[in-house]
Amino acid sequence: MIVIHNPAHRLHAPAFEIFRGDRVACFETPARADRVESRLAERGHVLQAAQVDSRAVLPQVHSARYLRFLEHAWQDWVALDPANAASQPFPSVWPVRTLRSDVEPANFTARLGLYSMDNGCALTAGTWAAAKAGADAAATAAALVLAGQRAVFCCTRPPGHHAGADFMGGYCFVNNAAVAAQALLNGGAHKVALIDVDYHHGNGTQSIFYDRADVLFTSIHGDPITEYPFYLGHADEQGTGAGTGYNLNLPLAAGTSAAVWFDALEKACSRIAGHAADALVVSLGLDTFAGDPISKFQLQSGDFSMLGERLGRMGLPTIFVLEGGYAAAELGLNAVNVLEGFEQANVGVQ
Repeated sequence: MIVIHNPAHRLHAPAFEIFRGDRVACFETPARADRVESRLAERGHVLQAAQVDSRAVLPQVHSARYLRFLEHAWQDWVALDPANAASQPFPSVWPVRTLRSDVEPANFTARLGLYSMDNGCALTAGTWAAAKAGADAAATAAALVLAGQRAVFCCTRPPGHHAGADFMGGYCFVNNAAVAAQALLNGGAHKVALIDVDYHHGNGTQSIFYDRADVLFTSIHGDPITEYPFYLGHADEQGTGAGTGYNLNLPLAAGTSAAVWFDALEKACSRIAGHAADALVVSLGLDTFAGDPISKFQLQSGDFSMLGERLGRMGLPTIFVLEGGYAAAELGLNAVNVLEGFEQANVGVQ
């Protein structure tokens, strides 16, 4: 399988995050993608650089003012005080209910809060470069699939599925899966199916396509009653307007077994089969692994081969986009198992 990687991901390496009120080492680190790349190389998968600039697609996925803020955020932060170059900015105020979000404040911290869902997106000098390169990888994957490739894997970070049209959150800045889906549509696909198998609901992806019928969004995730992102991902969220019926959430309780998880996968695959999609985008979160430090499902490494095989049997041109997964030692194995399970299901398929 062709693998598009993003060497620029290492430019985004925050020193710490705030987790449950404490300052801790970041869970989302360059080691995540590095371990996946290493295992891919060991198994003979060839890594390629992105060849497509995503700037034409990004404004179709994200608002212009959000992209402008993100691209210039670090320079604006340091312009306030050169000493800021040695620190990470975090938001301290958010425009919650009854407060206005249509007027962009001049104050940097206020703007950071305006464009942040939470305080989980530590900015660094290289954040925009890393995020933009990830979007380029997604756009490149779409171009390859449109040109006839059966499947492409985007091995990139930071992840993207929590990023909405005009906000960052949950380690995510640019929504790579949404970029891939939109680029497929731009290139001639009439319908795209998107399945998110990350432990955490892809709230950003859902919100981007919620009123559209050309992208079916399906997600299997921890129940937002108890699990992040808490405020989206319920089963009654089925789309709005033209998008009514094109959003399927399958929330599961923390601690869910692999057997129950795969039952949900069957429901998602059945719904995708009925969408008559031209291509499939997979938000490949690997934090459903039983050993993940911040998630609570019970999949084992062998189960990821079964996941790949089931997705392969969908028979659709497919783009895999790396999302979460924080058990770093096993991350590469689990990713490769998905890809090779997919390929095994497609032996002999042209």
